[in-house]
Amino acid sequence: MLFDTHVHLNADQFTEDLEETITRATDAGVTYMTVVGFDRKTIPAAIKIAEDHEHIYAAVGWHPVDAIDMTDEDLDWIEELSAHPKVVAIGEMGLDYHWDKSPAEIQKEVFRKQIKLAKKVNMPIIIHNREATEDIVEILREENAAEVGGIMHCYSGPVEIARACIDMNFMISLGGPVTFKNAKLPKEVAQAIDLDHLLVETDCPFLAPHPNRGKRNEPAYVKLVAEQIAELKGLTYEEVSQQTMKNALDFFRIKS
Repeated sequence: MLFDTHVHLNADQFTEDLEETITRATDAGVTYMTVVGFDRKTIPAAIKIAEDHEHIYAAVGWHPVDAIDMTDEDLDWIEELSAHPKVVAIGEMGLDYHWDKSPAEIQKEVFRKQIKLAKKVNMPIIIHNREATEDIVEILREENAAEVGGIMHCYSGPVEIARACIDMNFMISLGGPVTFKNAKLPKEVAQAIDLDHLLVETDCPFLAPHPNRGKRNEPAYVKLVAEQIAELKGLTYEEVSQQTMKNALDFFRIKS
């Protein structure tokens, strides 16, 4: 059994075969998923998918690339949705300095607002980080995000930053890149970080693991991530799948 902690089944890429994709995941042993909504279009879609499937949950937040578009009304909406029984986290949120749609200062402001909201509603957060590690860690510390904890989604940084995040009550989630032959850092993290602090994800439809790299990713492929972690840690696939499942259920406060 596996828990894919970060999927975008609400993306347009799954419009034609959503149910078939979910069936393939179930057949591969993926029994739980969290669908992440991050704007006005994807948030309602995430909740709808969660409502329609017993073991699928939703997270709601605002993506840093689109931070410039978020209004106070949107923040109020996210707060309202946080009370939904299938919503288990706030996010994804964070900083993304790769794209230049939203200025860094606006991204930081929206990030801080969402951390404050998560603390208000007592829910964990999901962090998106692209080329902004130093600023993200600084903001998490300044806003005392450890109070609610969270997930470093699709983590690709060094071991020492992963340990600093764990000290702030964060889980480290590894995705497809841990299977890439040239991905040195995710492999080092998989080896160095105790399994108690790890989660697995696909971030589908993006970042498909080897040997499907370059193709549309889907939740069934999270098994490849778990298998790679098991190999890197010298553990069995069963040990990795069972522990990461327990970690995810505990983190999202889901009673299996």
